[in-house]
Amino acid sequence: MTSDINTKPAAPLLDRADTRVRHDAGISGAIRGFLDRVRSGDLGSLPVVVGLAIIWTVFQSLNPVFLSSNNLVNLLFDSSTVGVIALGIVCILMVGEIDLSVGSVSGFASAMVGVLWVNAGWPVGVAILAALAVGAIFGLLYAALFNRLGMPSFVSTLAGLLAVLGLQLYVLGSSGSINLPYGSAVVNLGQTLVMPHAVAYALAAIAGIAVLVSGLRTAARRRAAGLTPQSMAGLVARALILTVVLEIVIFYLNGDRGVPWMFGLFVGLVVAMDYALTRTKWGRSMTAVGGNREAARRSGINVRFIYMSAFALCSTLAALGGVMSAARLASASQQAGTGDVNLNAIAAAVIGGTSLFGGRGNAYSALLGIIVIQSIASGLTLLDLSSSLRYMITGGVLAVAVIVDSLARRSRVSHGRA
Repeated sequence: MTSDINTKPAAPLLDRADTRVRHDAGISGAIRGFLDRVRSGDLGSLPVVVGLAIIWTVFQSLNPVFLSSNNLVNLLFDSSTVGVIALGIVCILMVGEIDLSVGSVSGFASAMVGVLWVNAGWPVGVAILAALAVGAIFGLLYAALFNRLGMPSFVSTLAGLLAVLGLQLYVLGSSGSINLPYGSAVVNLGQTLVMPHAVAYALAAIAGIAVLVSGLRTAARRRAAGLTPQSMAGLVARALILTVVLEIVIFYLNGDRGVPWMFGLFVGLVVAMDYALTRTKWGRSMTAVGGNREAARRSGINVRFIYMSAFALCSTLAALGGVMSAARLASASQQAGTGDVNLNAIAAAVIGGTSLFGGRGNAYSALLGIIVIQSIASGLTLLDLSSSLRYMITGGVLAVAVIVDSLARRSRVSHGRA
């Protein structure tokens, strides 16, 4: 009898304690988990978000026009072209390699579209597909040189940079440039087309729903594996905050022209690439090959195929970026793809958080990185300052990003040893 009296209150007490533990794991536990990840070197997108906030604050204080809806819409238009190229750079950096020819490939793709569409009279869709196919062929060639001959990607793509630039000059001929039909669907996409307001608001809501559904699936998998899932309150709060922030941003942009369709295309590619890198066997293999090639090979991964797909994707996206650039400028010229296009694409991927050492990065690195670079360019243009400052500031930001990446990598190694 005494034993029964003493043990009956135990279950309610344990229930209350378990509730407190779950509550702690859902709120303060999430904060502690974030701080632990930061201390271990897993900074994620934190440095670039903080840097972007600083850049915007500085330029807005110097020129109130910077964060106007009109200027932000122009910034989104301009970010899309190089951003797509940077997305390809993320793929190649994930496997620990580099492609120095993306600028030349983008310029040659724009030249092909101009020559085939305007001069040869091909349907515009066929001309674009041909340009993308040629871009993929360049990537497959780099992969063959790397896989079969062991040629370093730095050397092969540097040679490709020069060769493809020569092809671009040859294709354009003495005229040097080709004007695309003004008012065509392609040019309108690059210069004027924006989403209807209702569509933009709906897409923002879908993004929040997608985060919630993905989180629920992840929680279900963790429960099935006997692991502690993220709290439902935290998951709903995360999805709700994302939706509210996106809706506010879209409301602000709709005060001017709205969200460009070309930027929507870029974001769509980022989302698709993020899914491929994080949710598929191919994406996990990319991370494994970039982290340790020999270990990946011994685990049964087709390392040659992974390298081939990375090179091909990088060049194909470079070609797509060139087509989008031609649409933005309404022309294909000898200057397309030259200048700082190549360096900005690589810098955007690295600044956004993709590691130069391979094995770590995500598709959103291209999105965040190109917004940082384009924000610097836009802010300096509004201040009517020399482009030399843009190069110096961008170089400084890139150096800081690499330093942060190196320190974070060292912290992860030391934390793992501990």
